[in-house]
Amino acid sequence: MSPDLYLAIDVGTGSVRAALIDVNAKILAVCSREHEQIVPQFGWAEQRPADWWSGVCVAIREVLDKTPGARSRIAAVSACGQMHGTVLVGADGELVRDTAPLWNDKRTVDYVTAFEKQYAAADYLADCANPPTPAWPGFKLQWLRDHDAAAYQKAAAVLMPKDFINLRLTGEIAMDRNDGGASFLMDPRTGQWSQKMIGMLGLDAGKLAPLRNPTEILGAVSESASAETGLRRGTPVLVGGADYPVALLGSGVSRPGVGSEVMGTSAIITAIAGKPLLDPAVCNVGTVDGNWGAFMLLESGGDAMRWARRAFDEKRSSYEEIVAKAAEAPAGSDRLFFMPYLTGERLGDHRNARAQYFGIGAGHGLAHMHRAVLEGVAIAVKRHINILDRISGAPLTRVIASGGGAKTELWMKIKASVYDIPILVPSEPECGLVGCAIMAATATGRFTNVADAADALVSYSQEIEPDPRWVEIYRPMQDFFEKLYTHSQDLYDDLDRLAR
Repeated sequence: MSPDLYLAIDVGTGSVRAALIDVNAKILAVCSREHEQIVPQFGWAEQRPADWWSGVCVAIREVLDKTPGARSRIAAVSACGQMHGTVLVGADGELVRDTAPLWNDKRTVDYVTAFEKQYAAADYLADCANPPTPAWPGFKLQWLRDHDAAAYQKAAAVLMPKDFINLRLTGEIAMDRNDGGASFLMDPRTGQWSQKMIGMLGLDAGKLAPLRNPTEILGAVSESASAETGLRRGTPVLVGGADYPVALLGSGVSRPGVGSEVMGTSAIITAIAGKPLLDPAVCNVGTVDGNWGAFMLLESGGDAMRWARRAFDEKRSSYEEIVAKAAEAPAGSDRLFFMPYLTGERLGDHRNARAQYFGIGAGHGLAHMHRAVLEGVAIAVKRHINILDRISGAPLTRVIASGGGAKTELWMKIKASVYDIPILVPSEPECGLVGCAIMAATATGRFTNVADAADALVSYSQEIEPDPRWVEIYRPMQDFFEKLYTHSQDLYDDLDRLAR
């Protein structure tokens, strides 16, 4: 039988997964293995790359057992993985440090602060496409250089999580340009490591892995990897991609004018553009197809609803009951506003922002309070959309929604009306796995490019149109929210001083 399956590997923060996917991007079987997140002290987060590999081996063997003849039917292996986890390996490919700091590790905050004090945004934005944050591997490497000098000196290559799995599968070392572009060390104009950024951070350029495109064939499953995983020796393995851009691809977000909203604990809005959108409040990640995804993150997306459930009801009501209660209030919540900055903001001058209700009157009740939370998150995300539209000059014409928030019908209708553009929901919620299949289908010649593959393989179960009546209610509320946002900034530092 000719190869008619793809094996996708997803190295997540909570688990690794292996999935068999057919040529139409239908997921046939998925197996997973959880792994531990290590917290040596407050603000730190690490994992053992060896745990990822042992979990991958078990997950692959289990998923192969679920489908008859799968071993000989796999056309290619395609991996994606959590971003920013900084893995150090030696010249022999073996780990020189048994743990890797993760994307959510904050031990680098002092390095970020020092960098921001030393350089203005104009000094570096064009050279790395991103503002500084503790997540970037560039700052993690500074910390490792200064606090684990032995491992840093011994390291021959720096890898991201999926790159480490690919190394174990093939013996080859490489990093894709999506992960590279989210390191604070890659020049977006050339797709190569930036000597300027490497110099600014005082790092060793020789330790950075070669950069390649996600759909290139990295190598083939080795004899030793075959023995450990059960995969056929010689099976092609792609360079693969970072989990977020691969999930964008798997949701059909691959061309300018199309945006993505991922609503989980946070809310991430991404706009596809031909070039990075250079602004201190905007982050950029390369897409699998060679474009860029400019994104802004609202720290409290779904977490705002979680807060309301705890604060107003001590978790006695279900989320469904909270949404049903919110539906009792009219659109606009009788001009009650909720500012959803429960944990501040990720970037910008006011990371110490706070949440607030504004406009409470005697006629407002619990239904208004709950609906205002849903509307406040939507309006805050729309604020980000407006910023991205203004910088790009190419407004979004539709948004593809994924994550837990995409399952709440009322919230989706509110958001479509606030954004005043249609929102589509992918039929297959496992967008990362679908993205891996799209990459594999392109790499093995079934499609000429990943955008065409996405057009053919991604479908949508739902399209939510804006409600014209709600659009007219929300439009002036958006303007007022912006005024409230701006005028509130002066109060946050004063509020902090009260606590001293």
